[in-house]
Amino acid sequence: MRNIRLVIEYDGKEFKGWQKQPDRLNIQGEIEKAIETITREKVELIGSGRTDAGVNALGQVANFKTNSELPIEKFPYAINSLIKKSIRIKSAEEVEENFHSRYTCKRKTYQYTIDNSEHGTAIYRNMRYHFPIKLDEDKMNEAVQFLIGTYDFKSFKASGTSSKSSVRTIYDAKVWRENDLIKIELTGNGFLYNMIRIIAGTLVEVGEGKIDATDVKRILEAQDRNMAGKTLPACGLCLMSVEY
Repeated sequence: MRNIRLVIEYDGKEFKGWQKQPDRLNIQGEIEKAIETITREKVELIGSGRTDAGVNALGQVANFKTNSELPIEKFPYAINSLIKKSIRIKSAEEVEENFHSRYTCKRKTYQYTIDNSEHGTAIYRNMRYHFPIKLDEDKMNEAVQFLIGTYDFKSFKASGTSSKSSVRTIYDAKVWRENDLIKIELTGNGFLYNMIRIIAGTLVEVGEGKIDATDVKRILEAQDRNMAGKTLPACGLCLMSVEY
């Protein structure tokens, strides 16, 4: 049996997240249906993780197993011909049998984009969070450095999180400006439900001058969700890449 790994890009606006759900449009289910049409087999598409409703991806990774003899280079063309234009299979490759998109994942990189212009954007509104008040990206970058390392991120965990442990490792974190856009990028071994969006909301408070950069360390140590900032909208969040 062949094990096929896909790299997937999607615009999350019209979907209720990655995870397959009955009677709700989702990314996993849409791709699975296409694969089953092509292979004439029942398949399970395993993603590197679940992205929430409205979250975008440039480099989601998923795998499935099949007995199909379709040449590997044909899979992206065949799947893309059957799915919505808001999902694109960027590449496919055959991998070892024990490869598992979720369990063998080592690092994920997410980016949160804030449109810090006065009036926002019409065309890119589903890929950026518009915040018209001028933000200090240098202070935000100073603040996010306190999150690098292995910590209990309970302060940045949304209620209803199913994870047994809120301990995660962030390997790299940075904030920078590109004209009117502020980019927040985090690389870690995994992230809690809404964790990045809560971190981004907290960094906005730093950028506004409502709290000091050093307050992020205090918030982290408090392990209290009420201490952190608000959860920013899903539209600004994008899964950039997954490493194995």
